[in-house]
Amino acid sequence: MSSEFKILETDSDGEGRACQLSRRRFLQAAGVGGATLAMLTVPGCGTLMARTARLPSKRLASLADLEVDKPVTVMYPDPKSMCMLVKLGVPAGGGVGPDGDVVAFSMSCPHMGMTMIGAYNAKHKGMGPCPSHLSRFDLTRYGIVVSGHATQSLPQVLLEVKEGEIYATGLRGLLYGRNGNLG
Repeated sequence: MSSEFKILETDSDGEGRACQLSRRRFLQAAGVGGATLAMLTVPGCGTLMARTARLPSKRLASLADLEVDKPVTVMYPDPKSMCMLVKLGVPAGGGVGPDGDVVAFSMSCPHMGMTMIGAYNAKHKGMGPCPSHLSRFDLTRYGIVVSGHATQSLPQVLLEVKEGEIYATGLRGLLYGRNGNLG
């Protein structure tokens, strides 16, 4: 036997080697990885990205009737869901119309469902603060959270314009307090 080979008697003799993985560490890593994969198969535990739901189309307003920074309250997708339709005057994510500046969002804060009636901020093109925990949302960037306790964007109403009329066709995100967007 050559002197360049060393027989390891115990795990302690191998400390400092580049690849030292004990059976215990391997089983721990395999257990965590297996549990993670198993959770992905359980409904609701998979991706946490905003889901886009196509819903029945509903006419909301006429494009010609909208004024910049004058929100219009609409009910979508059902009579219990209050939303705000607004012409921002600047291009926005998900915006429609000739200038890409007409958007609609749920008026319920995704944090605890507090209604944000009258919380549109024309100067910053945002929604908020929420009267409950002061969350603010940027309407030019798909309703993302700017500050406050909310951890999700405002649900955005998907819009289409046909012959000068604005139609709601679905939602991006989940309405507060629901496990599906149709009540």
